Amino acid sequence: METVRLTTAQALIRFLDQQYVRFDGQEHKFVRGVMGIFGHGNVTGIGQALEDEDSQLVYIQGHNEQGMVHAATAYAKHKNRLQIFACTSSIGPGALNMVTAAATATVNRIPVLLLPGDIFACRQPDPVLQQIEDPSDYTVSANDAFRPVSRYWDRIVRPEQLMTAALNAMRVLTDPAETGAVTLCLPQDVQTEAYDYPVSFFHKRVWEIERRPPARSALERAAEWVMAKRRPLLIVGGGVHYSQATEEVRRFAEAFAIPVAETQAGKSALPWDHPLNVGAIGVTGSRAANLLAKEADLVIAVGTRLSDFTTSSKTAFANPDVSLLAINVARFDAVKMDAVPLVADAREALAALREALAARGYTSGYSQAEISRLKAEWDAEVDRLYAAERADGLAQTRVIGEVNRAIGDDAVIVAAAGGLPGDLHRLWRSRRPKTYHMEYGFSCMGYEVAGAFGVKLADPEREVYALVGDGSYLMLHSELVTSLQEGRKINIVLFDNAGYQCIHHLQRGHGSRGFGNEFRYRSPETGRLTGDYLPVDFAGMAEAVGAKAYRVRTIEELREALASAKKEPRSTLIDVKVLPGTGTAEYESWWRVGVAEVSTRPEVQQAYEAMRRRVQTARPY
Repeated sequence: METVRLTTAQALIRFLDQQYVRFDGQEHKFVRGVMGIFGHGNVTGIGQALEDEDSQLVYIQGHNEQGMVHAATAYAKHKNRLQIFACTSSIGPGALNMVTAAATATVNRIPVLLLPGDIFACRQPDPVLQQIEDPSDYTVSANDAFRPVSRYWDRIVRPEQLMTAALNAMRVLTDPAETGAVTLCLPQDVQTEAYDYPVSFFHKRVWEIERRPPARSALERAAEWVMAKRRPLLIVGGGVHYSQATEEVRRFAEAFAIPVAETQAGKSALPWDHPLNVGAIGVTGSRAANLLAKEADLVIAVGTRLSDFTTSSKTAFANPDVSLLAINVARFDAVKMDAVPLVADAREALAALREALAARGYTSGYSQAEISRLKAEWDAEVDRLYAAERADGLAQTRVIGEVNRAIGDDAVIVAAAGGLPGDLHRLWRSRRPKTYHMEYGFSCMGYEVAGAFGVKLADPEREVYALVGDGSYLMLHSELVTSLQEGRKINIVLFDNAGYQCIHHLQRGHGSRGFGNEFRYRSPETGRLTGDYLPVDFAGMAEAVGAKAYRVRTIEELREALASAKKEPRSTLIDVKVLPGTGTAEYESWWRVGVAEVSTRPEVQQAYEAMRRRVQTARPY
């Protein structure tokens, strides 16, 4: 057997450079490159290998470990999981900074490969700088924190272990039903140790991503289930995009006159003005979709994990005769809420189910007038919110409308946390698939700017906009610098409403006066954060790192800034001061949060009783 002597790190880089996937007959290089921040735990291992190995892998320097993993996650999401970046860090704090982002990828079922440095396997320089010691188990390191947030986790303590670990990593990363964060912990001494690896380990490998067809028996069961129902509602999730099934969604809905509602991850599957697109579903849903959900006798959930926001904490489907049919490539997601599972690729399942139902002569019981009326009423409500006028400043819904109209149908928006996801889910009008990029599985604050950079890497010809609140921006915006460094222009539209206003609103809606969520000075009179708002110059911060910035206080200034930013060759930030509390409210939905059972405030007591009554109407499983 022919061998080649390489360090563990060199072997890993050489292996990653030869991994490909094939989907629908098209071959894609799977690992585009490595994002990294170097420290003593990886610079002489992975760093040396990236410097010396003659590979096609591009290296991108991150500026925050969490941010670079968010960027890698957004990249893979926008590429429909057909291409990824690996991310490398040093040990200790550098590695732990990636844990939150690892969870974000795993929750959203997005492949990302994490290569954190680890403590010395030999244990001789012990304890090493940045080592966490567990007195009861010396095999534990900081990297064990990745275990619960990884779909596959391994620690390479001998160079030859790399081979089985790398193959298992690829198995999980390329499996639509299993994918998420994969973590390979790399002790810093093992990274630099050599082994005679078989040359065959570095041959080109093509991993087939196969479209799983529905089992005949499951398809027959699903068809009979639908035949017995007259008011089905089709809910589309992110799996519809990853399966590239948006056209099949349209065919299926039109064939049987079934209204379509979209989750956050599924949004843009149909154009907003398609006659059967009734908008967003659930807690952040439209009135049209949520009214139809209440009366539906069948919910066909495609490529969604039916989170509490999609199901309004299991109260959305109120018809006592309602049943659920779940089409999902992962059985784990397909059986949620006691659904009838159809475990298959979304496109294959919808096409097969359409043929089976057509052969049986099925059509839904809706009248076109009913769906058209609900849709027209909702469109009018969106128009009203887009036109909201305030004498004292800018309403958030008005700003969203202006941005929606200005950026064009091909631009991509990225968002993740705060009040914006609700407003965007309800109000944003998408015409083309893959133009609405929302991370709402984990709703991770700080994803937005890094995510926009990742999308721009994946789709450099499009304009990409991060829509972000001031709270989320302050948490993590370091990859704005990376976008400038890489010459990958992104646009940041910063909604400055002086605090965590989404949670402030949630507080007040459950009986609180509001505490600790606005960005105010501490008052000498109250001893609390009740003084004046903090005057943060976000535009000045962006200008300081080299971005083009705009300060916006009026609609005219916003329009001018959006037009100018579109022409600007470098990354931009538009600092928009919006009025707190000018977002949207709930439309025929409810979200369960814990409310204090004991309080001296009557408002809190009332909120608790209201919560208790609503819980009793929720589905038990």
